[in-house]
This record gives sequence, structure tokens and C-alpha cells, in this order.
Amino acid sequence: MADTKREIERKFEFSKAKSARRGVPDLTGTAAIAAVSDQGTVDLDAVYYDTPDQRLAADGLTLRRRTGGADEGWHLKLPVSPGVRDEIGAALSDTVPPSLAALVRSRVRGAGLQPQVRLVSSRRVSHLLDADGALLAELSTDAVLAERGEATAAWTEVEVELADGVDPELLDAVEKTFRRAGLRVSDAPSKLARALAETAAEPPARPASGGPEGTTGAHVLAYLREQRDALVAQDPAVRRGLPDSVHQMRVASRRIRSAFKTYRKVIDRAATDPIGEELRWLAAELGVDRDQEVLLERIQTRLGELPRTLVIGPVRSRLRVWNTARRSGSRRRALAVLDSARYVALLDALDAVLDAPPLLKAAARPPEAVLPKAVLRDYARLAVRVESALSLDEGEQRDLALHDARKAAKRVRYAAESAVPVLGGPAKNLAKTGKAVQNLLGDHQDSVVARGALRGLAVQATGAGESAFTWGVLYAREEALAERRERELPDVWAELSDPALRAGLG
Repeated sequence: MADTKREIERKFEFSKAKSARRGVPDLTGTAAIAAVSDQGTVDLDAVYYDTPDQRLAADGLTLRRRTGGADEGWHLKLPVSPGVRDEIGAALSDTVPPSLAALVRSRVRGAGLQPQVRLVSSRRVSHLLDADGALLAELSTDAVLAERGEATAAWTEVEVELADGVDPELLDAVEKTFRRAGLRVSDAPSKLARALAETAAEPPARPASGGPEGTTGAHVLAYLREQRDALVAQDPAVRRGLPDSVHQMRVASRRIRSAFKTYRKVIDRAATDPIGEELRWLAAELGVDRDQEVLLERIQTRLGELPRTLVIGPVRSRLRVWNTARRSGSRRRALAVLDSARYVALLDALDAVLDAPPLLKAAARPPEAVLPKAVLRDYARLAVRVESALSLDEGEQRDLALHDARKAAKRVRYAAESAVPVLGGPAKNLAKTGKAVQNLLGDHQDSVVARGALRGLAVQATGAGESAFTWGVLYAREEALAERRERELPDVWAELSDPALRAGLG
């Protein structure tokens, strides 16, 4: 069974040989450090695994099998932010544990994991303690020998890793003390990164084809690759069940699909449309659990707003039973999707079209000439949908039309956001206003979905001999909210349709 810990650390190296001879300075009296306790020396032997083209290293991940020390076993380190990583451990075995292999599947796919680098270290460990003897951080001084084939490299590095719950400002204080003693923050984010660099094995750069820098093709491809990377990076987070990870993965897939359509005059839709359909499938499959979670939170919030006198019968227990039944197996379904051959084929197809993009004539033009037209096309599409929806009478057809308008508003928002680096303030303002329309219409659509669920709950309650009164009250409140949103739409839309808002786009 894998276990996880958040690793917050800073690595240092001696700037000069003279500093190295003096060694690590005494940190007693630095910030809250009242004592330094020597824990002795331990020998560590780690073999790092990666694909032959070093896909994990390229994304800042490390996967190792290490013997020696108190935590020998397999360790996968996933970057969170500079100096912060999540370390996921598994018991020592001869092969990569399935639990860790799954977390790197979105990157490894069919390439396979092989030993790449061996690091042998002699580590001297000290504990940095506060006045009460509580552990603040672990100080390690490592004499490292890296072996990669016939190539070798050796160095000494110093690492300070915070104990759980300790303020990261302690690292800043330690860094000041170290700087005065001739140590500086290491340029390499990890031992593996330094080993690869010093044995002439730096990870290859991602393909940057898309035309010369400053062209529309280069801009669009950079944006699409950013979203592709976000999609892949969220895969292990979804597998770990981290908060908001499913939502973020779906957002990345939607942004890619939207950009394929927005920039259809830049990159050939004959190649991108099939990928867009697969991205739609992925978002829908992953969304089963997320959509139910959002729906439950909405109903619970509305229920919590009711006076006690309007809550009649076993309402909350009925809601729990309903939610359990709808979410049963949904996580297993999401994981099955991420483990499927279809998902891997989607990632491979996405990589292929971004690495060798089928660019059209507009890709060679300056983005200042192409992006405004693309964004305004999406805006014109939204205008047609909003005006069409507002012309309909209240009812199911109008609800469906408003839902289509919501999706169009989201596309305008995404298009404007992708153009901000080129078009600046005008695109940013359009994105902000487009988001307001999207949010209003999203609340309307959530009300439509909630009313369907509330009606179903009322039917279940009635069938079980319970009162359906409370479900009816909640239904009526959602209906009233939807009507308010529809009344508010013309005013919000008027702001987005103001010609002055689009004038700066060209």
C-alpha cells in the first residue's frame, strides 16, 4: 500500500572548494533552531527509472528504488511547486509497484520504464530542534556518486527538509546563514536532474514546431501544449483522488477542444476534430462523479437554507441514500477510463498532432492579425445563441437553448483568455465579461438539472410512504431562481454586447 508525504525542502551546494573544506555551519540560533542533534551516517543506493527518452525527468518527476536508510523502498516524487514535492512510497520489490506505475502511466504509456541512473550516497543526518526538543527539520549532507553507463559524476550537496507543519520561512533563515558560510541554493531541482546534466543526459526539449516565433502558429501551439501538459499532469492527481483534480482535468480537455474550434483557420480540423470528440468522451466519463458531487452540494445548500418547519420527513437520510446509489462505482469507472487503451490512444494522438501540427496558411501570419478575428467569430456565434434563446417562450426548449448559449459563452471566454498574451487588456475584459455570462447561464443550467433530481427524489419519497413536501419546496425555489437568472440575462448580455468592449480587438 502506497503512502504519501508532502516534502518541503531546499538544496544547497558549496560555491567554492574552500567553503566545502569548512563544512556545514552550525545552525544553532538560526530562527527557532535551539539545537542540532547528530543522527549519524547512512549509506544509500538508489536506481532511478524512466523511459528511454526520459519523459519523467522532462516533467520533473523522479521514480527510484532505494536501499539503505529508514525509508528504503520505491519512491515517486511529483512536483507541486518550486521546492515542494509529494513523495509517494511503496514497499521494496524487484519491479515497479503497480500503484506507482499507474501514477506515471499518462507519461510513460507504452514506452516502458528502465533503469537510467544509479546514485550512491553517503548521508550524514542531523535533526534541527526547537527549544522544546521538537523536530523542525532534517539536515542532510550527501556525498553523491552518480553512474550512468560509463559516465560518472560526484558532488556534495546539503539538503534541509522541513518537518510536518513547520513554517517554510525557516528555510529562508537557513539560507541566509548558509550564504554567509559559502553555500548557495543548488541550480538543480533534484539529485537526478544534476546527475543527468553532469553525465550529459539532459532531458530532450519538447518539439517546438509551429512556425517561427511571433507567428500565430507558434502562439496557438504554445497554448495547446500548455493545456495538454495540464491534462497529463492532472492524471495522477485524479488517480489519487485529490480535491478539484477531476474538474481541472476536464477544464484542460475543454480548453483544447475549444481552441481546436476557435483556431480552425490555423490548424486543420480534419486532424483535430477526431481528437476533440475523444476529449469530449474523456470529459464526460470523468464527469460522472464530479457532476453528482456538485449536484449534491447544491441540494444540501438549498436544504440548509430552509426553515426547520419546512423540512418534513427523513429528508437528509433520503438524500444520502439517493447520493450513494448514484455515486456507486463512479470512481472505479473513472479509474477504468484512465487505465483504458482508448485513453492512451487519445494522449498519443494529441501528442502527434501537436508535435507535427497540420498548420494552415493563417499560422504564418502575425497573431495580432489573426487572433482578433478568431475571437470575434466565437463572439458572433454566442450572440446568435443568446438572442435565439431569449426569443423563445419559457419551457424546455428555452432551457436547452440557454444551455447551448452557456457553452458558447465558455468558448468565448476561453478564446479571449488564450489571446490575452497578444491582445492584452481588451481580450482580458472580454474574457471577464464572458465568464459572467457563463456563470449566470451555468447557474440556470444547474437549476434545470437540480429540478430533475428533486422531482426524482420526490417520486422516491412518495413511493416509500414519506412526505414529498420538502422536495416540492426545493423544486419551487430552484424554479424561481432560474426565472431570476433569465430576467438578469438581458442586462448581463448587454454588457458583453457593448461595441466598446470589442473595439480594442481590432
